[in-house]
Amino acid sequence: MKRAASIFVVLAVASLAAGQQQTPANQSQPASQPKSAQGAAPAQGKRPPQAKTQAEFAAYNVAIGSANDPAAMEKAADDFAAKFPDSELRVLLYKAAMRGYQNANNGDQMSAMAESVLKLDADDPMALIGAAEVLVERTRDSDLDKDQRWSRAQKYAQHALETVDPDTVFPAGTTQEQMDAYKNLLRSSAYSILGALALNQDKYSDAEGYFHKSIDVYPSQPDPVVVLRLAIALDKQERYPDALKEANRAVELTQDGTVAGKLARQERDRLVQLTGGIPPASQPPAGTTQNTTPPPH
Repeated sequence: MKRAASIFVVLAVASLAAGQQQTPANQSQPASQPKSAQGAAPAQGKRPPQAKTQAEFAAYNVAIGSANDPAAMEKAADDFAAKFPDSELRVLLYKAAMRGYQNANNGDQMSAMAESVLKLDADDPMALIGAAEVLVERTRDSDLDKDQRWSRAQKYAQHALETVDPDTVFPAGTTQEQMDAYKNLLRSSAYSILGALALNQDKYSDAEGYFHKSIDVYPSQPDPVVVLRLAIALDKQERYPDALKEANRAVELTQDGTVAGKLARQERDRLVQLTGGIPPASQPPAGTTQNTTPPPH
């Protein structure tokens, strides 16, 4: 769930505001022409969910007050959905529960809430990526249904790439820069999922391509786990100098003592032994003494 953390934080408040900004459709304007409470048209993309009545809107505001407690938020979403079974705002409540469980590192319940979102909106890219990432990270080779789980994760990640542009919801006032950054983060995460799937299936060249796409589409904040997995994909292809370059980068992006940091340093040390030093691109100028001891981090 490493990338999900970033996804659910970016514009999280804004996505909830999208529901809170909507006045009931039958009180101030036709449902086919939604406007925010301030009268501005929603930002580009799918229009934000909208309340149909004042009672529905008031109940939503009460339910969303449980957002800091994922279990309470899930119950509030279920209760709201039972009372307003046709409400467009249900999806926002289940997304809030999904974020809460993600923050609590509860992958099973996060996945369950993502599936609840997808029952209401099968094209929601955030839910598609959240569900796919849990499927990838929590499926093991020994699982009897691993092929089915991996197949579903691949379907979700690929569909997320298709729906990022038309189905990402933005509230009024979101800048183009914010929208582009958020969409690219979603794409980066979808590519990283596809890369992890390919790596699990020993398709190392495919994995390499997906990991490069994941990094390139969101270069400002490269995911250290994606960089490490890229190093492993190159290592498996016996491209050791290239792999070492990425392993060194993964080490730079991680802290020693963390799980990712420990794995990155293990991969770097293995590749240093295989190559006898540092990557060719990092070789010192001629006439200088080469130090093959990696710098401290």
